[in-house]
Amino acid sequence: MAEVATQRRSRITPERAAELYEAVLDLLREVGYDALTMDAVAARTRSSKATLYRQWGGKAELVVKALRHGKPGNFDEIDTGSLRGDLHALVALEDDCQMEQNSALMRGIAMAIHQNPDLRQAFQEQLIEPEMAEFRRVLQRAVDRGEVRPDCPALDFLLHMLIGGFVTRALLDDQPPTRAFLTSYMDAVVLPALGVDAH
Repeated sequence: MAEVATQRRSRITPERAAELYEAVLDLLREVGYDALTMDAVAARTRSSKATLYRQWGGKAELVVKALRHGKPGNFDEIDTGSLRGDLHALVALEDDCQMEQNSALMRGIAMAIHQNPDLRQAFQEQLIEPEMAEFRRVLQRAVDRGEVRPDCPALDFLLHMLIGGFVTRALLDDQPPTRAFLTSYMDAVVLPALGVDAH
């Protein structure tokens, strides 16, 4: 039975899945999570709703997989030899246009994450936990190199600081985050909090 399910689920090619994910992200930016429906995805992508459910199980899983697919580059491939270099390389994974699009995506999904337990669980398991694991590896390398004290209290808050800078840029300044803004934010706020020289 599991073999049959696997065969069914593997009918969509990676290229077709990428097309579907792009359509989901476009719809998410346009209407937000709550108004996004499997019917709308099926219509936009000329797919059958049955295929979408068979492949992804439901809206939450499809949206989170699309968000994960839309993430730029691989943070796990970044290792510049310094924490400052790693964080700057992280910022450089996206250009300003991509950051603006991702900011719109997060606005489209932020409230829904709090209101939909299935979305929150998928988001936590497939996006937050893997990101946290990557950040922990980057920070551990910085600790091993002697850049950051192992007992530095800010270590537990790195991701909070980064997300805070990203989100509040739109909230307080009414502008999307940019590479220049986030790079300056790293140097002025994040690295000093970790006890790292930002120059």
